[in-house]
Order: sequence, then C-alpha cells, then structure tokens
Amino acid sequence: QVQLVESGGGSVQAGGSLRLSCAASGYAFSTYCMGWFRQVPGEERTWVALISGYSTPTVAASVRGRFTISKDNAKNILYLQMASLKPEDTAMYYCAADLTQTWCWEPMQFNYWGQGTQVTVSS
Repeated sequence: QVQLVESGGGSVQAGGSLRLSCAASGYAFSTYCMGWFRQVPGEERTWVALISGYSTPTVAASVRGRFTISKDNAKNILYLQMASLKPEDTAMYYCAADLTQTWCWEPMQFNYWGQGTQVTVSS
C-alpha cells in the first residue's frame, strides 16, 4: 500500500535551515505529482511546494526564494530544503501524493498523506 513517511523536522532559530524528507513506497514514485503542505493548529492546511512527475517545481509565494522542493527518484524520497526560516514558518509539515496525474494541474487530488513532521522556528 502507499506509504509516505516524513522526517527531518525540529526546532531551529530564525534564519536557520532544515531539510525535510519524505520516504515514499507502494507506488511508482517518479510518475506522479507530489507536494509539501503545512498546517498550524486552528488553521487550514496550505500548500508550500509542488513537484510534478517530470520534476517541475512550483513554490508558494510565501516561501519562494527560501524553500526548494526536489526529489530523488532512485531513492523514492521527496525533499523540502528550507532556509532563512522565520517564526511564521512554524507548523506541522506534511508530504502528499496525487496519484491521478503526472503534472500538478488543478484540480489536484492529494489523497495520500504522511503523518507529518513538526517544524518550530524561534525568534
């Protein structure tokens, strides 16, 4: 079955960096759209970055220039490199897979999710 397992979260000071990883299994990893999302308690989950099966990245405006999404198709791992972290980046971060398409076109159907990894940025 499809499994997504995030790791790499933690606590850092503002200006620091973290790299999140998402180990995927149970499907043809290289083929499909994947994404990173984040959620703060009491708020909606929002997308942070997307990457197509062709490795075309899209990054949300709020993190553009600081976050980079990438993937290693040989290892079936999705990454989110986060730099110049700010306190407002504090959230639970989730990876997700849309197994209905290779491109990340609307409407996307992220129906497989990991359990999340917490990122806390202190000022």
